[in-house]
Amino acid sequence: MTATSTVVPNNVIAGFHALSDPIRVNVLELLRENELCVCDLCDALDVPQSKLSFHLKTLKEAGLVRSRQEGRWIYYSLNLPQFIILEQYLSEFRRFSQICGTRYCQNPE
Repeated sequence: MTATSTVVPNNVIAGFHALSDPIRVNVLELLRENELCVCDLCDALDVPQSKLSFHLKTLKEAGLVRSRQEGRWIYYSLNLPQFIILEQYLSEFRRFSQICGTRYCQNPE
């Protein structure tokens, strides 16, 4: 039996990496209701701006959030199309993966 290899798109990998940190997940939870500026996110999460900036950069690179500048403030909001991509990727497991029984290795040692 040969293993089949699939290439997972970089935006899917980056999305799941971004979701692997509790601070980033909490940022996304806060942005669920409305866009927020960095100062509001820092206050809500009780983290310094330098630490939050690192996490926001990761979320932006993963395409999970977008930003817009208004005056000297930068506002962040969810980028819902990227969440749809991640959701569709996960749904493929449910829709097309077969439930397989136990498999035993056929190679002698």
